[in-house]
Amino acid sequence: MPPPSDIVKVAIEWPGANAQLMEIDQVSVHWSLSGSEQFALRYADGPQLYITEQVSLSARAARQLLDRIQSHGIDARLEALKELAKLSADPTFATEFISMEGIGTLARLVESGTQYFYCFGEMLAFTLTAFLELMDHGIVSWDLISLSFIKQIASYVNQPMVDVSILQRSLAILESMVLNSHSLYHRVAQEITVGQLIGHLQVSNQEIQTYAIALINALFLKAPEDRRQVSTVPAHHLTVFVHLSSSQEMASTLAQKHLRSIILNHVIRGNRPIKAEMAHQLYVLQVLTFNLLEERMMTKMDPSDQAQRDIIFELRRIAFDGENDPSGTEKRKAMYTKDYKMLGFTNHVNPAMDFTQTPPGMLALDNMLYLAKLHQDTYIRIVLENSSREDKHECPFGRCAIELTRMLCEILQVGELPNEGCNDYHPMFFTHDRAWEEFFCVCIQLLNKTWKEMRATAEDFNKVMQVVREQITRTLAMKPSSLDQLKGKLRGLSYSEILRLRQSERMSQDDFQSPPIIELRERIQPEILELIKQQRLNRLCEGSCFRKLGNRRRQEKFWFCRLSLNHKVLHYGDLDESPQGEVPFELLTDKIPVSDIKSVVTGKDCPHMKEKSALKQNKEVLEQAFSILYDPDENLNFVAPNKYEYCIWTDGLCALLGREMGSDLTRSDLDTLISMEMKLRLLDLENITIPEAPPPVPKEPSTYNFTYNYG
Repeated sequence: MPPPSDIVKVAIEWPGANAQLMEIDQVSVHWSLSGSEQFALRYADGPQLYITEQVSLSARAARQLLDRIQSHGIDARLEALKELAKLSADPTFATEFISMEGIGTLARLVESGTQYFYCFGEMLAFTLTAFLELMDHGIVSWDLISLSFIKQIASYVNQPMVDVSILQRSLAILESMVLNSHSLYHRVAQEITVGQLIGHLQVSNQEIQTYAIALINALFLKAPEDRRQVSTVPAHHLTVFVHLSSSQEMASTLAQKHLRSIILNHVIRGNRPIKAEMAHQLYVLQVLTFNLLEERMMTKMDPSDQAQRDIIFELRRIAFDGENDPSGTEKRKAMYTKDYKMLGFTNHVNPAMDFTQTPPGMLALDNMLYLAKLHQDTYIRIVLENSSREDKHECPFGRCAIELTRMLCEILQVGELPNEGCNDYHPMFFTHDRAWEEFFCVCIQLLNKTWKEMRATAEDFNKVMQVVREQITRTLAMKPSSLDQLKGKLRGLSYSEILRLRQSERMSQDDFQSPPIIELRERIQPEILELIKQQRLNRLCEGSCFRKLGNRRRQEKFWFCRLSLNHKVLHYGDLDESPQGEVPFELLTDKIPVSDIKSVVTGKDCPHMKEKSALKQNKEVLEQAFSILYDPDENLNFVAPNKYEYCIWTDGLCALLGREMGSDLTRSDLDTLISMEMKLRLLDLENITIPEAPPPVPKEPSTYNFTYNYG
């Protein structure tokens, strides 16, 4: 009986080993052998035909799969699509399949809405999976996607009862369209509404929720500036709203009102723990929402603009005149300078000049007006309380509000793009429609309270702001779940508590400056550096998992790298998923001898940072990138999952090459370990004053006749 046509016998030869005869299934098996330049594949049967390591097998497999996909048999088509979904992740196979117009074939199948798909949802799921994997290689442009294809994919998202796997892939495809093509953004925005995506946030499947928020974020990120925000009342009265639509009103009033509460109630406060990818998407949404403040933050006040000056008049009126102004506006103008001084503006004559620096620009004035109108009692109390103090102890409200707004913009990184891999979202910002303004109102009260606790004067302004920044950052690190919880935690971080925490932290960081201590430190340092070096090398021997670049979708791809126990070889290889612990050397098929490594480069000097312009725009990716350059003119590129792993690997590689370990982590570890070692060695000298200089050497005695002989 002849063997199946898909099975061939292949002789594999390479230097230093005997030839092996192997049976290869050309459809389901794809090659990933290292050192491809050192061998070729030769058919054992038939003519002396040499082929490259993977291309010929992939081309034949791609042609057969394409033929089977276009066959009329439903079972054969389903099996072919299932195999295609697996093989599409391979770059070589993908190149061959795409060159045969494979993507066009898959797109036409989707566009046709064929009855097979409606009868066999599994078939459509495999088709969408393969399409997404093929497009993710970046071989062809997303701009080639037709409008009918977009409409068909959007219909799967808009249908109320669609299969979960189809919905998930459809959301991922739409997200990739928006992120990869400016023109496709407009087309997708015409087909998908926020209201429909909100519906997908109310399901119990967190993966569907994650993909839905990811699509909202993508639409938000790519929306033109004039479509990102819309105000129904003057800008100084309302926060900006997200507007993601092009022809339709995607950010309708109803969607704007419910999006936040739906995320809060069905995602953040749901019965399931927040996974890392969902946390990242919530962080991205938080960043993009705060970035709507950037325009106001960078807008200078025009002192000649009467409408803007009226806002300052309103602040003065609320503080000192109440609802009525019996004296009349014109009569009161002569007293404005005094009132503006009491309000704490730096420029008493023309306070509009206080808002000409950016940041915070007009955003500070927006915050002040929000406090004055929405928390009027608090505003009046702060202003009048300080105006009744002695001049040297009054807390200048205007100056404080402006500097506090600038500080909050820095802490929350207003105007900066989201960092890839960051999950630092704050649940409390999803609990209120005006979370930014409410956060400011809480913090301005904290500032006033801290000013009183410090008994500060005008000269202490910067010191007070430093303490307030520490109070806010320490509290944000606790992740309060609501604004009320934020207030409670801030109350616990009084000025005296901050002093106590500082003193406690300094106890392990005492800086000894006397010459004997400095000399002891210098003697200890080489031992500690050697200890740090061994720790770094041990961590490299354990290995680390790295995420592959270029995958815009949220389905992660990984590879693993570790150092051999004898510190002579780096082993690495691809993984299907993130590992739980160490990966055996046997599974890591590729390797680099340490002796072949020429150098280690970081940041913008890395080859993969030069090639991928989109990655260069991501500050975090750029800061965590490093590459190994080795013979012959090859490189192995990394992007560490976090700053800690970046420091571990760059330090370890430098140690392998006999170079200085210069990371921030090494400096921190060195300081900590030296401090601990010195404390141990000086334990017997506690409460004993160590002199600045050694005691003088006494003069030699006139004679040495002071010895005794014991007989």
